[in-house]
Amino acid sequence: MPIKIPADLPAYNVLTREGVMVMDEDQAMRQDIRPLRIGLLNLMPRKIQTENQFARLIGATPLQIELSLIRMSEHKTRNTAAAHMQSFYRPFSDILASGEKFDGLVITGAPIEHLDFEDVTYWQELRQVFDWTQTHVHSTFGVCWGGMAMINHFHGVEKHMLDHKAFGCFRHLNMDATSPLLRGFSDDCVIPVSRWTEMRKDEIDAACGLKTLLHSEEVGPCLVEDADHRALYIFNHLEYDSGTLKQEYDRDIAAKTQINVPCNYYPLDDPSQPPQNRWRSHAHLLYGNWINEIYQSTPFDLHGNEP
Repeated sequence: MPIKIPADLPAYNVLTREGVMVMDEDQAMRQDIRPLRIGLLNLMPRKIQTENQFARLIGATPLQIELSLIRMSEHKTRNTAAAHMQSFYRPFSDILASGEKFDGLVITGAPIEHLDFEDVTYWQELRQVFDWTQTHVHSTFGVCWGGMAMINHFHGVEKHMLDHKAFGCFRHLNMDATSPLLRGFSDDCVIPVSRWTEMRKDEIDAACGLKTLLHSEEVGPCLVEDADHRALYIFNHLEYDSGTLKQEYDRDIAAKTQINVPCNYYPLDDPSQPPQNRWRSHAHLLYGNWINEIYQSTPFDLHGNEP
């Protein structure tokens, strides 16, 4: 089944060219099934690139998905055209006022790791989002900074600054092969990492109700399950395109920012070579497993039952 997105959203043409099944509103109306309602709270500055990345993974499942794009109410973006934001995004304040519910919600990362959570301009509204998910979202997926912020809100687990950027592709161990969220995963897998902060496994282990599913000896915990809050937190970037780390590296080099070559990304760590994507299959597995778990457990009538 396809993902339902507006026909004029840039991701529609991108995913169509890639062979991902997409449908517009008119096509979806003719199907006598309820699509899963998945929200994307997009905190990244490059909105369209992030839309493409997550729509690609969410839309690769055998279920009809209705993707809703959400933004923080007062925060303005300078990297995406105002017309795009006006056409395709709804502020969280509108979502809150409507009382509508979602089967799933993805909360993206944001390039604000250097800030304390309390210093983020939209922190109070984001905390409101986290609390709202407990009554209006069946399952929430916090990604990178979004996952760090959510685990801090619910469990008080702190993020810690690194003395150098964790940057590249790192091997991660499968810590629970029986988890339905890791169905089909290898014993270890390669995952892109791009962050200046970390969460520490001992602090996660000390918190009540958290379970680490993927972990790296080099860059720490990656995927954490929070069953009590119907949430997953991933601190790394399985959603990245093949060239995303290259774009970040080239940007920093052009700006004369001190940055290491992303490790295990280019052949022989040589930036003159085309990068290799060694995480695509596990990215599709994880998001497909998440969507399947939602499908198996979410109520048919979202408004008639608590998520």
